[in-house]
Amino acid sequence: MKLYFILLFSFILSVQSTLDAQVILNARDDDKQEKQEWAIIIHGGAGGMQPQSLSEKRAAQYKSSLEKALSRGSELLDQGIDGIDVVEQVIELLENDSSFNAGRGAVLNSQGQAEMDASIMDGESLNAGAVAGVKRIKNPIKAARLVMDSSRHVMLSGQAAEEYCIPYGLDTANQRYFITQKARQALKRARAKEKVNKSGTVGVVVLDREGHIAAGTSTGGMTNKRYGRVGDSPIIGAGTYADDNTCGVSCTGHGEMYIRLAVAHDIHAMMAYTDLSLQEAVDIVIEKKLPSINGTGGIIALDKYGNIAYGFNTSSMLRAYATPEKREVEIFRD
Repeated sequence: MKLYFILLFSFILSVQSTLDAQVILNARDDDKQEKQEWAIIIHGGAGGMQPQSLSEKRAAQYKSSLEKALSRGSELLDQGIDGIDVVEQVIELLENDSSFNAGRGAVLNSQGQAEMDASIMDGESLNAGAVAGVKRIKNPIKAARLVMDSSRHVMLSGQAAEEYCIPYGLDTANQRYFITQKARQALKRARAKEKVNKSGTVGVVVLDREGHIAAGTSTGGMTNKRYGRVGDSPIIGAGTYADDNTCGVSCTGHGEMYIRLAVAHDIHAMMAYTDLSLQEAVDIVIEKKLPSINGTGGIIALDKYGNIAYGFNTSSMLRAYATPEKREVEIFRD
């Protein structure tokens, strides 16, 4: 019996030594990574645009809008502004731009209304806020931030969300403000074909100078969606996720599929529990998991070192990203 305990104790020491060695090895691997002072990645939605059908004027408009948002975010990060504030301000800028399916320019539901969702998450505290199905709040991302900072909850929806947020002084607008001619035409086409258009969102993920990650997503959802439908964008873990220990993620695409796969959290989990890199985790979702259930769309992400990653299985994804060393704005594949 004494020999048995000696052997067992020796085995435990051996296992512990192996684990300690692995921790040290991983720490050394981490030390080899150079950390960016700051980083930002933005998306304006994934969809079916083709190079041959997108006019030069329209492409230039998209790129100009993305450049403006990227410049604003880069300036704020370079000044040392907190990442969560940068995410909110850049998404607010995108919501005010009718080029995108968020805020002004949101697509219309089956009743011809703009019905909007947004979420935001702080990777330092894991605090998060979201709103779903709001119709009167000019900037849904500000409402999501308010829910995060001022309530005991993570998500509020519909009229109840508006009744909670508006007394705090958030700007409101009637439906005429949100509805554009482009959105009306898209709804008319969708109704004629009896289908739902599945693409379109905006999202921002940042790493600030303090090493904190933040992420946010905002959308008008699907063209011709049933009123009251909620997609992945306001759902923490599906369309948005941020954790300082791993990564930040914002998704765009067919929201029901992203909800079923908990895509944003899944990317975080693959990094937390395996040795996969951020881009490898994104590729697994885009190339394997989403196609397995006929899901389409895209993902933007960055990790705790400021490494940028993205992927999409549609023909296009409006995107822009920057670090102190590089800057890119793209629509189609390389």
